[in-house]
Amino acid sequence: MSEEHEEYEVEALGVEVNAQPIELYKVLKIANAVSGGGEAKFAIAEGYVAVNGELEQRKRRKVYDGDVIEFNNEFYLVLCDQPVTEVVEKPKKAAEPKPAPRAKSASKPSKGKGQGAKAKAGSQGNRSKGNKANSGKPAAKGPADKATGRKPISF
Repeated sequence: MSEEHEEYEVEALGVEVNAQPIELYKVLKIANAVSGGGEAKFAIAEGYVAVNGELEQRKRRKVYDGDVIEFNNEFYLVLCDQPVTEVVEKPKKAAEPKPAPRAKSASKPSKGKGQGAKAKAGSQGNRSKGNKANSGKPAAKGPADKATGRKPISF
């Protein structure tokens, strides 16, 4: 009628943590069972780790005080004297609809002399003060590029 639970005694190394719950891969790092977090995550994902006697493949599985972790034929007992702190997930912002992209007009650009180029040169000049292009000398020589409307700059 009831499931039989086998109890057996093993020698386990205590792993003291300062907060609970703690993620499984972090416990393996703290216990020095692995050389780094990447190795811990790989070992868990590949099925080399058991928690409380059951195979565990979730890297971020929350473990608590008293949980027993088995890895590489060794047992680790999680020890924590702090109370359980509830993890409060931040509410996700509702997806705001993005404005529809403006349709490109088929008409040719206006033939105004470099209005866009002047605005860009002015904003760049504010960022870096010793810019040669903004040193009082005329920055553009020669005709503007027909495709972009920008004048060439020489340094």
